[in-house]
Amino acid sequence: MGVEVIVSREEKPMRKIEIDLCSPEGNAMYLLGMVGLLGKRLGWSLESIDLVRKLMMMGDYEHLLGVFDYHFGELVILYK
Repeated sequence: MGVEVIVSREEKPMRKIEIDLCSPEGNAMYLLGMVGLLGKRLGWSLESIDLVRKLMMMGDYEHLLGVFDYHFGELVILYK
């Protein structure tokens, strides 16, 4: 389980977060909660965080994962 260090928009090193989709962290509610946590880390507005959550909820679980990965793929590794 390697951890890759990346540079955020604020130029502070961040560790990549790994989420096993087969674990409790892989459920939709956990991932929706992560949007708030990661959005705040990135300096997003509450409106931006809410918009991404709404986009995630517009489809099935695979859609939710795709939207999450699109917005946070540089910070989070999702695996099964």
